[in-house]
Amino acid sequence: MKVALLPDRGVVKIADDSARNFLHGLVTVDILNLAPGVARFCALLTPQGKIIADFIVVEAPAGDGGGFFLDVPRAQAGALVEKLNLYKLRAKVVIEDLSQTLGVLAAWNGGPANGSQAKLGLTYADPRLAALGIRVMLQPHRAADAAAELGAALVAADEYEAHRITLGVPSGGVDFGYGDAFPHEADMDQLGGVDFEKGCYVGQEVVSRMEHRGIARTRAMPVRYEGPAPQAGTTVLAGERQVGTMGSAADGRGLALLRLDRVAEAISQGEPLTSGGVPIRLVKPDWAHFAFPGQKAAQ
Repeated sequence: MKVALLPDRGVVKIADDSARNFLHGLVTVDILNLAPGVARFCALLTPQGKIIADFIVVEAPAGDGGGFFLDVPRAQAGALVEKLNLYKLRAKVVIEDLSQTLGVLAAWNGGPANGSQAKLGLTYADPRLAALGIRVMLQPHRAADAAAELGAALVAADEYEAHRITLGVPSGGVDFGYGDAFPHEADMDQLGGVDFEKGCYVGQEVVSRMEHRGIARTRAMPVRYEGPAPQAGTTVLAGERQVGTMGSAADGRGLALLRLDRVAEAISQGEPLTSGGVPIRLVKPDWAHFAFPGQKAAQ
């Protein structure tokens, strides 16, 4: 097993009497039946259905003080707290950014993914994909102790990033832009980040319409490349036509935000895709059940 402290992750806490109902009414998944030890992946959206922040929610046991802890991109923590406070109104909730004192540790490649291994912090399985492993919220200086307790090697965060990229799981701020992407574009519908049976939440009508009409034209797509890694933000071309933008990349694997119709047209015409002069090709991961360009949707 490997573990890495993730410096790009922060922690936001929501607690007090109305915390569950407050959070449930805002985010893209059901929080009413969330129980300690089970995490959910979700997002807070604009009324237009675009992602303000995506995060993992986990509830602390009552014996540990309770409350809901959000494993959130650290760069978005402040904006998320500000937006949640705007929605608070008369709700009895306390919203805190704990990113200065708590961090997030990821553990993968070995061991059961449950919440019982690490006693040094709040531990939970990554709800997006089992292969992503487990995560632990803890004081950053205790990362080495957690690694020892888990019997794991403490490695640099770059190794976790390479693991995430190999699995084709998008990361906000590099594979899609906050305030600019819909959940479908960030593959949240494929990774358990949207509950289409849930009632109202902010942006729900737009997201439901995209789902039922199948009108997601852009997605973060896993790709392979040979040669130097294309830089994030580099244009993806089919011939001389722009079809998307490159995101994160490592060890021959990457993600690119692509227009599906333009890529499908390029494939049908036998045009290669390139980014920064480097040839790239699509790779369909096992978790993807939408139609890849040139393929039918998985049943």
